[in-house]
Amino acid sequence: MQNADLSSIEFLSVLLKRCLDEGRPVHVDRLGVFTRTGANRFEFTPARKPRVFVAYAAEDSAIVNRLCDRLEMDGIDAWLDRRRLLPGDDWKRAIFSAIRNADFFIACLTRRSLTKRGTFQAELRHALQWAAHVPLDDLFLMPVRLEECRVPRSIAAEVQYVDLFPDFEAGVRRLVAAIALEWARRLQAA
Repeated sequence: MQNADLSSIEFLSVLLKRCLDEGRPVHVDRLGVFTRTGANRFEFTPARKPRVFVAYAAEDSAIVNRLCDRLEMDGIDAWLDRRRLLPGDDWKRAIFSAIRNADFFIACLTRRSLTKRGTFQAELRHALQWAAHVPLDDLFLMPVRLEECRVPRSIAAEVQYVDLFPDFEAGVRRLVAAIALEWARRLQAA
């Protein structure tokens, strides 16, 4: 079978069926999982994990990686640029799209991220603008302090933050609990 002989949709469906025929489940990122349930019977289980965009300064990547690993362990789909961007991606477009598709936006605040010019500031501003499109009762922006630092006035006046210091685990548990509570509320309302 030649790829040029099939449309993209037909090719994708043939590829999907071939994988399922081989007994392998097919995971589609942020969409769900296709599995074979019998002869010519397939089941689709939609992804139900909350999607979280994580914004940070590159100098803070070690603790941010630890945070993302912990979120993933708790069933939260953490979007981190260094893990999700592929060679050749238009990174600015991919990042802004990921922010718009996220259920939550975690802003990792440190003295570096707050004073440095660049991508973190652009991501934070984009998230603040995008938050205007999110239903008023939905939590979206979740500021997280990774160290002792100020919280920008415009954020501190509107949104509660959580500290991941001096007790990282206690801070992460509070963050995960807030996401889980809000996610359950959204699923119930849907």
